[in-house]
Amino acid sequence: MTEFLMKRRQFVAGMGAMAGTSLLPNLAHAAFPDSKINITVPTRAGGGADRDVRIFTSVWQKHLKTDFEYRFFPGAAGRVGYEIYVGKRKPDAYSLLFANLGPEVIMQELQQPKARLGRDFIYFFLISSEVMSLFVGKRSKFTTAEELVAEAKKRTVTIAVSRIPHPASLGCLALAEATGAKFKLIPYGGGNPSAMAAITGETDACALPFAQPIRLGSQARILLTFGPNQAPEMSGNAPAVNDVFATKIPDLNSARGFGIHTKAVEEFPDRFEILKTTMAKAAADPAYAQAVKKAGLPLAFIDVRGQKAAMENARQTLELAARYKSLLTGK
Repeated sequence: MTEFLMKRRQFVAGMGAMAGTSLLPNLAHAAFPDSKINITVPTRAGGGADRDVRIFTSVWQKHLKTDFEYRFFPGAAGRVGYEIYVGKRKPDAYSLLFANLGPEVIMQELQQPKARLGRDFIYFFLISSEVMSLFVGKRSKFTTAEELVAEAKKRTVTIAVSRIPHPASLGCLALAEATGAKFKLIPYGGGNPSAMAAITGETDACALPFAQPIRLGSQARILLTFGPNQAPEMSGNAPAVNDVFATKIPDLNSARGFGIHTKAVEEFPDRFEILKTTMAKAAADPAYAQAVKKAGLPLAFIDVRGQKAAMENARQTLELAARYKSLLTGK
């Protein structure tokens, strides 16, 4: 008995000594995360970003084995949320950003905020993308995009948008420039109020990411998409803008995904690797596709890509924003 206790004590002492050397990285690796992951969302609660981040984290939760806390900071086309994330959240890999890359990258070009892409934060994991769309309410007199544009050549047609710096807004401005239509964009501060403005007839039409009118079902009539139609069977086979008007408007879509402090990547590479690995497992989990489908969204919206593709998407959007800067700012 005494001999057994002595050997056990020697074993424990040896383990204690090893913990300070070769085992320490493994123990630290295993400890992350030991508390909630905080996610900053630069839009209001209840919108598309809120929906998408909760769908994904409902599956990611079981792979990362922790809970999530969400904070929403709408304002200034996303600038408020980005500056809070960069300026007030610790760069420890426990704080992430959930981004709607289209409008928020456009904001980077137009507003030049203190929180800079590439320097202060990066995008590293995309989970979805959707094309922009133009739609009307079911009681609208407009049944085609041609009818809407014809009317807009006679009078100014009002179009609800969630915010002016947005790929959907870019699409409308580019369409107006190409056809001579007169559009007045009215920002409503979010997807739901923008859609309701068109449904109730407060505005003539609405331009938003494709998921919004699809989820509205029979309440909305989709006139066109600003790029390939990702879900023809769910949208009445709405045509692409260039097919209708023989225009050359670039494809306009928005990807949603996660961002992180660059300092967190540099100082906590092991934590960053755990985040990426478990995200990939969640994205490949059949439960994720099931959750997307249950939310009424086309599975075609699932678009899982890593850091290289996410940053390339941002670069292309920055170029597009610079190209249409005068249309977005009126300068």
